[in-house]
Amino acid sequence: MTLRLDKIIYAIAAALDIVESQFVGATTNHGKRIAVLCAAMARHLGLSDKEISAIATCALFHDSALTEAPDMPRHCELGQRNIELLSLTNIDGVVLYHHEHADGGGIFNKKEGEYPLGAELIAIADMLDVENNLQRLRGIDTFLSKARRDNRFTKRAAYALTAVLDADLLEQLRDDNIFATAERLIPAWNVNADDEVFINLAELAARIIDYKSEFTRKHTSQIANRAWVMGEFYGYSRDEKASLYLAAALHDIGKLATPTAILEKPGKLTDEEFSIIKDHVTNTQAMLYGISGLENIRAWAGNHHEKLDGTGYPKGLTGAELDFNSRMLACIDIYQAVSEPRPYHGQRSHEETMPILFNMSERGFIDDAIVRDLDKIMKQYSLQDVPKPINNY
Repeated sequence: MTLRLDKIIYAIAAALDIVESQFVGATTNHGKRIAVLCAAMARHLGLSDKEISAIATCALFHDSALTEAPDMPRHCELGQRNIELLSLTNIDGVVLYHHEHADGGGIFNKKEGEYPLGAELIAIADMLDVENNLQRLRGIDTFLSKARRDNRFTKRAAYALTAVLDADLLEQLRDDNIFATAERLIPAWNVNADDEVFINLAELAARIIDYKSEFTRKHTSQIANRAWVMGEFYGYSRDEKASLYLAAALHDIGKLATPTAILEKPGKLTDEEFSIIKDHVTNTQAMLYGISGLENIRAWAGNHHEKLDGTGYPKGLTGAELDFNSRMLACIDIYQAVSEPRPYHGQRSHEETMPILFNMSERGFIDDAIVRDLDKIMKQYSLQDVPKPINNY
């Protein structure tokens, strides 16, 4: 199965923009706006489609480590580590040095000529959007004149920005237009579902999601790893395992819009708080909506809180309406939540976890056959992390 990886990247980046808004007050669609500007500047400078795609992807994920490390140096270092998962062309230092200034006044005190072009382009686009909110900017001539004189920007970055940013492109950067503009200016990136980069993107998504709360630092990644193991047990092809792995990695992406205070509340949630928590599933479905080829993955990710008796959410689907992979992810999600440490309970062994799942299956909430398979397969990982599938790919 071939998928538009760039479309999946957009969905993850859109969720990351929500995190940036919560953590540092970034504008809506900040990452996508930076990526579009970088793509336009890179094309003007004569870069190839492959190089433009690489820089634009770095721009989309330039703050991917924000949930892991809010302090600037570490955030840049971990962000570079994250983007290297995608095996892009010529990205050494692009995210690492995206907070550098041409005059040496940046995070690592690099001067013009000491950090790569991609970092120069992200730096100028990022700073100008943060400081000026490009989506509401008026008076572009004065703005560009100031940008050309700003000692923080390299000469070639300021030249490229001045060459491409006019009133028309500025209009295309606004929220109503930014998705279509990204589609037009950023080259498509097609991969097969069994490509290693597909798995790595899922791992990157899991990192971003898990680090939203200190109590879920392994939740998504472990669900994805368990899903891969169960796919192997059921004899799935690599393509099928990869699709299931991505669905597991993205199943909680909607939680990036959930307030951290609710995610980490140690006591019982109020009805209103639980309603907000439940919204994460519809948010996940909305973020993955409209991506061609992702329909099954979106369904599996969006059904992980449904129950066989119809008492789950968000749609109250019954067993007859839930396919096998939806049932499986629901079971794996419960297994992980029950076994991992949370504010309201400590870590549980496999032997302590399974009676809770068996009780749920006996009451008709979850699939009894899958629960019995989990009991057989997950016993070996009791109180241990399930390894990443990439090691066995």
